[in-house]
Amino acid sequence: MTENEIIEKTISFVKETLKDAEGGHDWFHIERVFKNTQLIAASESVDSLVVFLGALLHDIADSKFHNGDETVGPKVARAFMEQLEVKKEIVDHVVLIIEHISFKGGNNKQLFKSPELDVVQDADRLDAIGAIGIARCFNYGGFKNRALYDPAIAPKLDMTKEEYKASTAPTINHFYEKLLLLKDRMNTTTGKKIAEERHAFMETFLKQFYAEWNGEV
Repeated sequence: MTENEIIEKTISFVKETLKDAEGGHDWFHIERVFKNTQLIAASESVDSLVVFLGALLHDIADSKFHNGDETVGPKVARAFMEQLEVKKEIVDHVVLIIEHISFKGGNNKQLFKSPELDVVQDADRLDAIGAIGIARCFNYGGFKNRALYDPAIAPKLDMTKEEYKASTAPTINHFYEKLLLLKDRMNTTTGKKIAEERHAFMETFLKQFYAEWNGEV
């Protein structure tokens, strides 16, 4: 099976698997991350099949929607790739990307690194910031029935992984607990450049949000 055929079959599999997914973690999220990956990978020395499969399968079973179980996604991805008879070393690398791509509160040391993970991680993080990031943030907050903002509840920046996963804080807090931190955690030159622009957009949004909240405009 050629690389293009593997990618085409993976796209079909992901579309079908995520057809009823929450709006911030659906096929369109995967498609945007895939496009970001293609853009970033063009300037990096990486295995294209690894990064493309990593992008397409990174959220095939997000733990947020599986009772916090982080083993489901890697298992589903591995079984699918093995069914396509993808080379073992590629399967293993893609699974490692899926296992280590997420933010998880930001206070956990990343135990695996590779140029391919750097690319896919940047591509995924870019979809969490800027205009799309803002839209996804509030979409998920609504999905979880969280308050937009509560001035009495301050963001918590030193959460453990467990606290981060269990948080029910207002949606605005997530900007400080994750989104605004991503700019300085980008891995690639291309990712860093795009992140700067999207970060600035979020800062402008927050300034406007607080002004409207306080009746200043």
